[in-house]
Amino acid sequence: MPRPTAAQLAYGSAAVVLSALALLLFTRTTEVLGVAAIGVVSLALGLLVATVVPLTRALRAARAARAPARRGRGAPAVAPSPAARPAASREPAGVGEPSAHG
Repeated sequence: MPRPTAAQLAYGSAAVVLSALALLLFTRTTEVLGVAAIGVVSLALGLLVATVVPLTRALRAARAARAPARRGRGAPAVAPSPAARPAASREPAGVGEPSAHG
């Protein structure tokens, strides 16, 4: 098992402290069982945060690796629909067309 990085330790510790403080303030519990439950929940949240830090770094690296490939390709050429053209460029039906009556 690899050793945790400094970022993992910092984020995990901050998550434990802040979540425990927030839960204790919001629940206003004074019972031993309630405080113990909040401690367990806070530790679980800190562990979750610490394990997610490397995953987000890997996702960012993967996105950065794909970004140059996306920049090289141009957007596909799509002709705009007649409704998307400005009103000034549209001509009423029959204008500019040769008359069938001669």
